[in-house]
Amino acid sequence: MPAAATPLGRFVVHESDAYRSMQGSRYAPGVSAESTGASSLFLGKVTLPAGERTKAHVHAHESAHYMLSGEEIELWTGPRLEHRAVARPGDYLFIPAGLPHVAVNRGRTPAVFLGARNEATAQESVQLMPELDALVP
Repeated sequence: MPAAATPLGRFVVHESDAYRSMQGSRYAPGVSAESTGASSLFLGKVTLPAGERTKAHVHAHESAHYMLSGEEIELWTGPRLEHRAVARPGDYLFIPAGLPHVAVNRGRTPAVFLGARNEATAQESVQLMPELDALVP
């Protein structure tokens, strides 16, 4: 559903159709270049289905997520994905630009996040790093 438009822009935005990102999570854009004309901000719902993980990847932008629901997820980061942290509902995640990472949902329920980044396009720029995928158990 399109955003409610005014002469100044779009201020009320309805969630857009979800899609699977290149790295494997599902995105439902809210505020994006496509929905509002935003030039440097994306805000939307990000879901990692139960029992799934993202592919190893890196972005040229910063991103932040707030975990809304689910059990817990593992966030593996670092040049060789050697750092493991666990996030639960109510936790915030920050991914600096250029940091390789993988998110893993070993739970039985989807992990749902509110995600923001300083790149406005719905399909963000992603560099997959398949050489790192096998490093996360």
